[in-house]
Amino acid sequence: MPQDRLFDDLGSSKETEYFRKKEQELIEKLKARAQFETERRKLSQATNITDEGILKDLHELGYTRETVTLLHLVPMVEVAWASGQVTRRERNLIFEAAQLRGITEDSVAYKLLRNWLDARPPEALFAGALPAIRAMLAALPLDARDAGKRSLVNYCTHIAAASGGILGFGQTICDAEWKLLEKIAAEIERDHQAAAKLVVAEKRALASTDQ
Repeated sequence: MPQDRLFDDLGSSKETEYFRKKEQELIEKLKARAQFETERRKLSQATNITDEGILKDLHELGYTRETVTLLHLVPMVEVAWASGQVTRRERNLIFEAAQLRGITEDSVAYKLLRNWLDARPPEALFAGALPAIRAMLAALPLDARDAGKRSLVNYCTHIAAASGGILGFGQTICDAEWKLLEKIAAEIERDHQAAAKLVVAEKRALASTDQ
């Protein structure tokens, strides 16, 4: 075979391989995009969230249709970790809250929750939860929205008090936990932060009189 023909064939082979590689990369990108769209649609259906940015954040945090039910429990997990460790009573209260939300022991969500209580999750998980919760609550009728906000703050307060006993009886909530409760209330009541601070202040005053 003439040498120039050999170089032509070699060049053609490399060019073919290059375009084949680029085509494969494009196919993988399209598959990933399709998968993301599918997961985004499922997350939207499960949460009633339509904000594309929040849905993207949830997807990147690893939430799926099966585990996004944990969202409302994330602030409770953060409060439980505020003192540096999760007590047995705090764990039990969070698992009780999970069961009330229909999360069963044999579910993927329950196992993930158990992992979060065994080892502190990254800050990104906590930071991404509150905007998503606010968006979920915003999709509810006004009465249900207000009830959901109160319920979340109440649960978080019970978790904070759990290490010191039953709420109202020998409870101990540290300053770090109070600050976190204020942040949670303010985040879910972003348009009414003064009211949110008042709610936590009233709980703090009540707690101090009960001790």
